[in-house]
Amino acid sequence: MTDGLPEMTSLERTALYKSLGNPLRRRMLEYLGRHGEANSTVLARELGESSGTTSYHLRKLAEQRLIEEIPEKSGGRERWWRVLPFRHTTPDPAGMAPEEYAAAVELANLKIEFDSALYRRAHMEYRGPEGWSQVQRHQTWMTREELLAFMREYHALLDRYSHPREEAPEDARSLLVRFYAVPEPLGDRNADRNADRNADRNGEPAAG
Repeated sequence: MTDGLPEMTSLERTALYKSLGNPLRRRMLEYLGRHGEANSTVLARELGESSGTTSYHLRKLAEQRLIEEIPEKSGGRERWWRVLPFRHTTPDPAGMAPEEYAAAVELANLKIEFDSALYRRAHMEYRGPEGWSQVQRHQTWMTREELLAFMREYHALLDRYSHPREEAPEDARSLLVRFYAVPEPLGDRNADRNADRNADRNGEPAAG
């Protein structure tokens, strides 16, 4: 789902995944996320593209409600843009149309490559439990309902402790936060439980 927006159709999700998988559009979104605002000329200069190209992609990103125009800064042919808050949950792949599934897989592969590098960075930049880079690894048991409740609380925690860029305190930094939960393959539950008795459920240090 998207925050406060109607449920997307398969065609809309396909277009979204293709946009997010487009290298230039990703770089434009990253720039806007870091700097808060830009116009096509600024993006062209910073990303080494023509202003016509960046202008075209800005319009496409706006159509998908990923960015919006800043009316108080825009005038005539000069249009300034900022990113919009956005949260999307990918639906069950089993219910996707073939083109949507292909676009989602391509985007997922890009994310995996990026997140793998991010995970290595988190370990390399770990400076103890009070530092900026944090890594936690756990093994536990949950029902599916408990996992879904945990996910809802996880999102609530992010909302509680996060700030919009324009309202963030001066000492705040942009943080890249990732979460995933994967069930173990089905097997002998008793053997799994016995193994879990020896597992560290209190997390592991980032260097581990």
